[in-house]
Amino acid sequence: MGLIKAAVGAVGSTLHDQWKDYIKCDDLGQDILMKRVSTPNGIISKDSAIQVSPGQIAVIFESGKILDATAEEGIYTFDQSSSPTFFAGQFGAVFKEMWTRFVYNGATSKEQAVFYLNAKEIMNNKFGTPNPIPFQDWGHPIPNQMTGKETALRVQVKCFGKYTFKISDPAVFMSKVAGTADEYRKEEICEQMRSEVIGSFQNILNELGTDKYKTPAMDLPSSTDEIKKLMDESVFDQPIRDRGLSIVGFVVESVTLDDESNKKIDNYELSANGAMQQGTLAGAYANAVQDAANNTSGAANGFMGVGMMNMASGGVMGGVATNSAPGQNNNQAAATNGAKFCTNCGSPVDGAFCSKCGNKVA
Repeated sequence: MGLIKAAVGAVGSTLHDQWKDYIKCDDLGQDILMKRVSTPNGIISKDSAIQVSPGQIAVIFESGKILDATAEEGIYTFDQSSSPTFFAGQFGAVFKEMWTRFVYNGATSKEQAVFYLNAKEIMNNKFGTPNPIPFQDWGHPIPNQMTGKETALRVQVKCFGKYTFKISDPAVFMSKVAGTADEYRKEEICEQMRSEVIGSFQNILNELGTDKYKTPAMDLPSSTDEIKKLMDESVFDQPIRDRGLSIVGFVVESVTLDDESNKKIDNYELSANGAMQQGTLAGAYANAVQDAANNTSGAANGFMGVGMMNMASGGVMGGVATNSAPGQNNNQAAATNGAKFCTNCGSPVDGAFCSKCGNKVA
C-alpha cells in the first residue's frame, strides 16, 4: 500500500472523477500541530486522492501502524497494491524508520486515516524566568590586586523573550506526544515546553558567565546567535528533542536586575568613579610638583599652589610636596613670611642685590 503522486493538473480534469474519495486538510495555522482526517466509514478506498499542502506532513495510518508518509506537497493517489513511497520530502529516512517500527497501541483495528502534521515553524512562543537567575556579570569586572586577575560581579537577572519550534521527527512526536488524537493543539504542550526552554536557558546563562565567554548581563539581548549556538552544541534542549520537536529561533527581548543587583552595580560605579577621580588628582598633583621644581623664576608660587592642592584633596597626597623638590623648601617658607625674591634665580633677597646671582632687586 502506498501513495502515487498524481500528474500535474489532475485536479479538475477527467482524472478527478476517477477518485473514490478526496482527502485534504485545511491550513493548520500556528495552533494545530496534528489533525486526523478520514472518510465517513473510516476506510480509504483504492484510487482515493490525498492532497498534501505546503507546510504539511501526511501520514497514512491503518490498524495501529504506518502505511506511508510524505512531506512533499502535491496530490497523491492511494494505491493498496503499490509499495510505500517514503522518500517524498525532507523526512524520507525518518518515514522509512516509522514504517518498520511504529506501532501505536490501542488504535482501532481496520481503521484508516490520514494524520496531517504541521511542518511549519511555530512562531511567537513567549518565555520568562519566574524568579531571578544567578549570573556572572562581566560588564562589571572586579580586579584582584593580589593576582592581577578579574572576577565577574555576581548578579540576579530576569529575562524575557520568544522562541520558535517545529516538528523535527514526526514518528517520535506521534508516538510520545500526539498519538492518534483527532486533533493535537500547541496549547497542550506549551506549558511543558516553556518550562524546558527556561531550564535550557538557565544552562546557557551559566555558560555565558564563564571565563570563556565573559558576557555582560546587559549584552544578553544581542547574544541571540551565541545562545542558539550553545543550545545546539551542548544539546541543552534535549528534553524537547526527545519529543520529536526542535528549537529553531531564540530571542532574549529584555533583561532586568533585582533590587540587590542594582545596588551592587550602583556601588560598583561609585567606587570606580571615586578611583578615577583620585587617580586624576594624583596625576595633577605630580605635574604641579614637577612644574614647581622646574620653575626657577616662580618656585615659591608654584609650591604654594601645590600646598593648596594638597589641602583641597583633604591631605590624600600625604605630604608629597615637602619631599618632592629638595632645595626649594626654604623658598616656600620665605614666601609665607613676606620675603623678597630674585627675579632672575628666585632666591630670597635681603638687600638690593641677590647674594647668589648679583641681580639687582627693586
